[in-house]
Amino acid sequence: MSHNIACFRCGASLASLSLPLSRRDACPECSAHLHVCRMCCYFDPAAVHQCREDDAEEVRDKERVNFCEWFVPTEHAFDPAAKAKADKAKQSLDALFGEGDGPAQDADSAPGEAEKLFRS
Repeated sequence: MSHNIACFRCGASLASLSLPLSRRDACPECSAHLHVCRMCCYFDPAAVHQCREDDAEEVRDKERVNFCEWFVPTEHAFDPAAKAKADKAKQSLDALFGEGDGPAQDADSAPGEAEKLFRS
């Protein structure tokens, strides 16, 4: 049976995996666990415990593999706008703290200057 389920984290197609997803299934692209609340049709950030299934036990970490018996994967778990926003935030942090190509890499000499000022 064909399905259009995508990884909640990276958006990679999971069509090669058979349903139902097992606790051991992981995304072939980013290795994220897939039997998680964020992949479930009952996941709702606005609901109590972020789950619309009243009988489900509370799971605190919504991106960690769990044993929930109510788990049903959804085709709507991946949010491209949220991923773009997260990627942009990560790039900004990388630039701020000198990871990758960013203006903070020139600050290597700054500790020496600060130390000179402190000792004066």
